[in-house]
Amino acid sequence: MNFDDKLVFLPLGGSGEIGMNLNLYCCNGKWLMIDCGISFADERAPGVDLIVPDAAWIAERSKDLLAIVITHAHEDHVGAVARLWPEFQCPVYTSPFTAEILHNKLTEEGISDLVEVNIVAPGSSLQLGDFHLDFIDLTHSIPEMQALMITTPYGRVMHSGDWKLDPRPVVGPASDMDRLAEVTGGDVLAMICDSTNVFKKGLSGSEGDVQDSLDLLLGRITEGRVAVTTFASNIARVCTIALIAEKHDRHVVLVGRSLHRMTEAAKRAGYLGELPAFINEKDANFLPRDKVLLLCTGSQGEPRGAMARIARGDHQHVNLTKGDTVIFSSKVIPGNEKTLYALHNELTENGMQVITEADEFVHVSGHPARDELAEMYAAVKPRIAVPVHGEARHLAEHCSLAKSLGVETAIEIKNGDVLQLAPGKAEIIGKVHAGRLAVDAGGLTSLEGEFLNARRKMIYNGAASALIIINEKGQITEDPVVRLRGVVEVSNFEDLNGRLVKQIFAGHAELSKSEKLQDEAVEKRAGQAIRRVFRKLAGRRPLTDVYVVRINDEEG
Repeated sequence: MNFDDKLVFLPLGGSGEIGMNLNLYCCNGKWLMIDCGISFADERAPGVDLIVPDAAWIAERSKDLLAIVITHAHEDHVGAVARLWPEFQCPVYTSPFTAEILHNKLTEEGISDLVEVNIVAPGSSLQLGDFHLDFIDLTHSIPEMQALMITTPYGRVMHSGDWKLDPRPVVGPASDMDRLAEVTGGDVLAMICDSTNVFKKGLSGSEGDVQDSLDLLLGRITEGRVAVTTFASNIARVCTIALIAEKHDRHVVLVGRSLHRMTEAAKRAGYLGELPAFINEKDANFLPRDKVLLLCTGSQGEPRGAMARIARGDHQHVNLTKGDTVIFSSKVIPGNEKTLYALHNELTENGMQVITEADEFVHVSGHPARDELAEMYAAVKPRIAVPVHGEARHLAEHCSLAKSLGVETAIEIKNGDVLQLAPGKAEIIGKVHAGRLAVDAGGLTSLEGEFLNARRKMIYNGAASALIIINEKGQITEDPVVRLRGVVEVSNFEDLNGRLVKQIFAGHAELSKSEKLQDEAVEKRAGQAIRRVFRKLAGRRPLTDVYVVRINDEEG
């Protein structure tokens, strides 16, 4: 595929999904990466916590990769940089706060001295090859979210990042619509835009309004400890909670390592300086219970999160008792419902009052609702809309909305689609590999590879192993030894071992004389025999390992 003499957009993550953003632009054969984030694993990747994009395609072209530009410090935009940068070996550009978060990640990976991280002041400009970047302050739930107006010889592209139009942000400035008007004046070729809340009518809501609501709520809670759990990266919410806690004579205790890391990074970047000092969790028990507000990680019910550990009663320093209140100041991320509701129930059974966004106004999203999207399209006036940061249904709905707002062309895109924006008609001209890699012990592994396929198979089907002793003539000399792990409850089946042995003998008898002398053929046929038994008995196909030991007649 020829990338000379054209402007191309290519997502390797974040299109057709929410999370794991990795977007590429190509102008005259040179590439620019916008964001490099992670996603969180689900039941399809047992034993795995994090997923990163498979960026092998651009890694093979790293000599033409000018830089990585990070829009903001959320994990789904910056979380994979430290793990994947060795494949790219290129400079990184980002804002001061995001650079603090990135530095921590690079240090953990032991490569902070190798990566050139360039700090770009919010609202400034940058030239990288044929790409001229204007950074634009847009409000989000984390400081210094920077949208990008990308000017090229073929036209200008607005890359929105994650954003909202919040008239009362608690941390950082409101969205800089004057700067947006300044850099969008004239003709804008395309806008690559956030689709997360495209189904939400009206406005996303203001963090300032959440602060007012939480203020009233906390004022009504006069007894016992209060625990609030939210996303550690939501610095605006952390600030909101700290300010209202001080107003109501409660000391904020940070519980969870990620909260400490985020707040320390925010302070180094010049934020949260006006707040009273946070209390260490080891000192929480020295304070009266009605003078404490616990700010905890684990808002999605993560088993290793602080909130779940407190609920189980196995946190080393912090506890909750009957009559205490727990506020979940966050949304329920799709896929986390079962785990999170189980945590709500455990807390309730232990006598705590649980308050969620379904009960009180305790959360607003950091992404634009439909009215904000309409306002952005009116301001930017792109000729082409390319929705990203959403699942397939979000992207389809966003395309419909953009067309209803007068946009000439709206294109649904998937990870790996090569979209030529100019010259000529905007169209998908090809497809490249765009996979997903699991972060496992020791490194990365394909989400669809044999390793995780075997792990999934063991979880749902169990495992079986067999030891077969064969003489030099290819004859089985004694009954094979079969061991089962999690396949079926053996006691529920009469003479199960006898059935398995009988099937192994029968399968072996079907082999030719030469096959009986080949370990691989014997192992394959015995494995088939074992799986056949369990497929018939229980509809399962266990992961099966067969070991062949060969002896000569003298040994026999």
